Amino acid sequence: MYLVGAGPGDPGLFTLKGDAILMIADVVLYDYLANTELLLHTKPGAELIYVGFHAEERMSQEAINQLLVEKARQGKTVCRLKGGDPFVFARGGEEAEHLAAADIPWEVVPGVSAGTAVPAYAGIPLTHRQLSSSVLFVTGHEDPEKPGGPDVEWEKIAHGASTLVFFMGVKTLPQIAENLIRAGRPFSTPVAIIRWGTKGEQQTLTGTLATIVERARAAGVKPPALAVVGDVVRLREKLQWFERLPLFGQRILITRPREQAAELVAPLRALGAETLELPTIAIEDPEDWAPLDKAIRYLRRYHWVIFTSANGVRKFLGRMAARGNDIRSMSAAKLCAIGPATAAELRRNCLKVDVVPKEYVAEGVVKALAKTPLRGRRVLIPRARVARDLLPEALRKRGASVDVVEAYRSVLPPESVERARVIFERHKPTVAVFTSSSAVSNLFRLLPEEEMRGHLRDVKVASIGPVTSRTAREHGLQVAIQPRQYTVPALVRAITNSLTAVTSKGVGKDGE
Repeated sequence: MYLVGAGPGDPGLFTLKGDAILMIADVVLYDYLANTELLLHTKPGAELIYVGFHAEERMSQEAINQLLVEKARQGKTVCRLKGGDPFVFARGGEEAEHLAAADIPWEVVPGVSAGTAVPAYAGIPLTHRQLSSSVLFVTGHEDPEKPGGPDVEWEKIAHGASTLVFFMGVKTLPQIAENLIRAGRPFSTPVAIIRWGTKGEQQTLTGTLATIVERARAAGVKPPALAVVGDVVRLREKLQWFERLPLFGQRILITRPREQAAELVAPLRALGAETLELPTIAIEDPEDWAPLDKAIRYLRRYHWVIFTSANGVRKFLGRMAARGNDIRSMSAAKLCAIGPATAAELRRNCLKVDVVPKEYVAEGVVKALAKTPLRGRRVLIPRARVARDLLPEALRKRGASVDVVEAYRSVLPPESVERARVIFERHKPTVAVFTSSSAVSNLFRLLPEEEMRGHLRDVKVASIGPVTSRTAREHGLQVAIQPRQYTVPALVRAITNSLTAVTSKGVGKDGE
């Protein structure tokens, strides 16, 4: 049994140990403040249980405690995934007490606390040699039923540290400001309210003890948020960095298979975007290996092998290795790759690529082979089960004998259905990115078509190329971004150029 801190929101701040535990857990109980991106790290078949956060949807603490014990006693590896750090205003101590009383072995995995990370992402250092030499963390919601009653002594708090950090203090902000002023903190003391800190939705509002309540009310600030009180807040004007990143505020939906998403996710996050991974494709083995095995057995008979995706390369060569075939059996054939990513996958396996078209689509392959003699030549195309027939038909018209064999299947990940609802209802993407036609089509299989169109109505669509764009339009989407080169790096550049052209037109400060 593990009590694991999920960190403040940015999945990049999740710990390595926490990630390792997610990958072995049989059951994961997670709450509202734990970024659902982390659930992509769970093993296939893991039971994911949402225990909520808000009063109207949250499972009671007693029920959570009982569920932890119940699952652990079933012999399952249980991960209790809690926002921030489990032992910092997160009830981790209460859950640990219950486990100890039930004789359940448990470990705690600390997480990056919102108390330190959120101010840092807002450009507010909690300590500073000239401004603050002490920090005090205080809950904004003290339990009135704890033994001895509430112990928040406002005079001691007001003067107990240079910087005060209040967790969960939005609803009680008027009382916090009033009590600090009464206890002697100056009206002019700077205050910052930070909502959804470290995430793409981060909002920062600044003021003073005298003005912050009205400013927060006018801005409609809602939980979850954290309040920082002290002179260090003034440094935000100079030190804010996260909100100045070029793609800050953009929530970008990534529909690629999980194992291929990093090529998109990493550069977009580095530019400040929040990425929302919704794999609409899972790469699986063919239902029947026999056709591919036959092609591999007679590989020396082929004059050309054409690969239309990096997945096709991986699956084809993987099957060769599994059968014990020597890669030298490909020496008689020339190799064509539909684009640079596919070519790079071949080169990683020490295979020379003879042809890469200028346009990275089937039409481009046809053009690239236009002057190549094909009559009487045997061509092998290992690819996905469902794909366009334009390429093999064009080659057959030129007299080639073409064998198209299934090397893999692109299937719809069943767990993505629930994930789609969570993403569109809670996070509301601003951009949706598609790198294949099947990614588009499968997205519309996750939810009813009209419902999905509604979710995407105000979402900017980015497509890797014309074939994918055509499929998007067939589903009623307007494609706003398409790179000139049909590659993932070019797509990232096109997204960046498009979004920064919009956001640079005017950026407000602190909610003004």
